Amino acid sequence: MCHLLAENMEQQAIISDQIKSVGRVSVLIARPVTKPYDYLSNGIDLQIGDIVQVPFVNRMCIGVVVASVASDVANQKLKFVSDKYGEHRIPVAMLDFISRVASYNMIPLGAVLKMVLNVPEIFKFSDKIELFVQSETSCLKNFRITPSRKLVLDALAKNGPQTSVQIKGDTGVGSGVIKGLLSCGVIQKQFVADNFTPQPLGALDKNFVELNDEQATAVKSLINVTRENKFSVSLIDGVTGSGKTEVYFEVIAEVLKKGLQVLILVPEIALARPFIERFSKRFGAAPVEWHSELPTKKRRRIWRAILEGEVNVLVGARSALFLPFRNLGLLVVDEEHESAFKQMEGPRYHARDMSILRAKCSDIPIILASATPSLETLHNSETGRFRKVSLSQRYGEASLPKVVLIDIRSNENRNGSWISPVLQKAIHATIEREEQVLLFLNRRGYAPLNICKVCGHRNECPSCSAWLVEHRSKSRLQCHHCGYKIKVPTCCPECGAEDSLIAAGPGVERIEEEVGQMFPDARVGIASSDTLSNGAALINFLQLVRQREIEIIIGTQVIAKGHHFPLITCVGVLDADLGLAGGDLRAAEKTYQMLHQVAGRAGREDKVGKVWLQTRQPDNPLMQALSNWDRESFLQLEKQARSEAAMPPFGRLVSLIISSKKEIEADQIARLLAASAPSTPRAQILGPAPSALAFLRGRHRRRLLVKADKNLNVQKMISDWLDGLKIRGSAKVEIDIDPQSFA
Repeated sequence: MCHLLAENMEQQAIISDQIKSVGRVSVLIARPVTKPYDYLSNGIDLQIGDIVQVPFVNRMCIGVVVASVASDVANQKLKFVSDKYGEHRIPVAMLDFISRVASYNMIPLGAVLKMVLNVPEIFKFSDKIELFVQSETSCLKNFRITPSRKLVLDALAKNGPQTSVQIKGDTGVGSGVIKGLLSCGVIQKQFVADNFTPQPLGALDKNFVELNDEQATAVKSLINVTRENKFSVSLIDGVTGSGKTEVYFEVIAEVLKKGLQVLILVPEIALARPFIERFSKRFGAAPVEWHSELPTKKRRRIWRAILEGEVNVLVGARSALFLPFRNLGLLVVDEEHESAFKQMEGPRYHARDMSILRAKCSDIPIILASATPSLETLHNSETGRFRKVSLSQRYGEASLPKVVLIDIRSNENRNGSWISPVLQKAIHATIEREEQVLLFLNRRGYAPLNICKVCGHRNECPSCSAWLVEHRSKSRLQCHHCGYKIKVPTCCPECGAEDSLIAAGPGVERIEEEVGQMFPDARVGIASSDTLSNGAALINFLQLVRQREIEIIIGTQVIAKGHHFPLITCVGVLDADLGLAGGDLRAAEKTYQMLHQVAGRAGREDKVGKVWLQTRQPDNPLMQALSNWDRESFLQLEKQARSEAAMPPFGRLVSLIISSKKEIEADQIARLLAASAPSTPRAQILGPAPSALAFLRGRHRRRLLVKADKNLNVQKMISDWLDGLKIRGSAKVEIDIDPQSFA
């Protein structure tokens, strides 16, 4: 159906965008439906892309006109379009994108449209501002002028219409004075539309940072690509601190000169404060931001401004990809390798891959940037599908830090603490030099496990197959999957033993406790999603680091990427092997990317940096590659292993997740699916097997994995396989195209 919709839209664009005021239209509804529905236009002049309100299943729904139709269904059986919202419409290229996203990811067509229109009450509210103006009536009975009233009237005469807040700010009067003037009829209310107006950008021709030769060459190459005015994919592959951002800033400036719009995707917008600051410094104003923390009213205003073409540059997380830009000229995906670009809740898609698809639908260039590109992206650049520009040198006087492996299996490195003696000495020397330290452990809380030393009982989440993590600072145990939390028990829930619960393993809070004992005079700060839960908290933390109010940072992955701290010269990774546990296909790749990014925080300016990796596997090729800054040797081994196993990027994977509130039901449906699996030499069906998280948020989960030839139309195969499958009760089947994890 999705392909038919795309073809229909193309035919409509060729013939005419105009739909006659009397006739039938096909409307896609922003609900999880698989096809558009026919309606009568009801005398409303409609065009493809118009946003309308229609009746659907006994309720009014928002939808978009996708075609005019001529069917054999009698008019009496069709319902009428109720209303049209404004004159601005969803571009045809965006409708094509919606269709292709649904088709590729096997998502209901209307569910993708819902992501586009996913702003609460987007058209119900006009978001008007209440202003006060002086009444034109010059003579009023029983009106007594007072000093306070005169201040208000003088302010309105001087400044024109003002809000209540503005009046009180200018005059110092209270709300009672304004209400008194209003009741006397001396002033009156006036309502005006509250439109969103972005800060004007400037300095398009002036860069305050002097580019080095590598950067200048990269800029020239990428600008030439944008001048072709057609779809292309370019990769900026540069070591940490090489100035990748400054390169694509220059390309953005070139695109903005043409009057086109730019969309920049980042893995997590709440952690993008340094990026916003750099953008503002370069362009004289901040970009428009799009993320879940925005108030509903502001989201509505920004969404409408984008639809009306008022936003020039927007930076956002993956959901920003579905904003209805009218005149998009460039897409940028920063840190393209990040797993955060994969949407795991609701409709599943990879924002990086769908960004490339959107650029193709709009026939515009897209830039991917990373210091550790994904294997898929590197493979595409090696086969010529993507252009690649390389930045091999750090910017300015900075050099790559030396990486030292600490074998924590040896007796000399085991002293009963989580920080080895050699790393302790390095921390002490760094503080003595009045420089800063980053200790990295990608584990939140105090300890990952709470266990009874008498009976061995482990506190487990009642809704997930996961242990409860101890957060000692908040005196609670918490599940990091569903959010369930309880107070830390004073006795064992199993055997009742008093004071028998002990923490097993370290989290960042426990490392903070240990650092406090070792370096009592050092100023320490924790950087995790618990302590930096919003943009304001992050800004405050970064300011403290820059002012050296924090000497030792203890952080998880939230502090490991994108941040520039000139005084950090010592980085210690406390458990470098942590990410290698489990059976994740990409475990080694993700671990390398993470540790490479962490190591890149050291020595970013003129001070020499040093990185210490505590590991139990110092001979592991991954650790050796990190210690020598030899990415190519690691990638060569990883590519060889993937190629021999026909795994991505040399093959394709699709995951089918069967879940139910009843374990028996999940098992039955999983076995039914396996028994009816298609037989083809081009695909192998593995499973069913329990998911890594076999019980999640109260649902039992099983998986089947499709391992397929890269050129097989795996979507069609799965569609034919599942066609006619009846799912009853609480069970459901989710399809994950190109899965990034198997939790």
